[in-house]
Amino acid sequence: MSYRQLVDFKIKHKVPEKFYSCHTALIQGYVIEGHVPADLILRFLKEKPRVLGLAVPGMPSGSPGMDGPPEPYEVLTFDKDGKISVYAKRQ
Repeated sequence: MSYRQLVDFKIKHKVPEKFYSCHTALIQGYVIEGHVPADLILRFLKEKPRVLGLAVPGMPSGSPGMDGPPEPYEVLTFDKDGKISVYAKRQ
């Protein structure tokens, strides 16, 4: 997939631009953007909230796949209207 195709995919699935990351997935109709922990994806898929997806903006140290000392970060939801909510916090 080219960079342009990836950006077009994010736009099509209404990922807020400020959440854009190097990792984007579509799982069971939900968009997963960024370094989202697997346990939170599994919980999210069981709960089936009425949102478009989950995102971890940036590349926080200590998040899945990122080296370095863990830093606190938030896992966020986003919906079709652009509403953003905190789904979970990681320390």
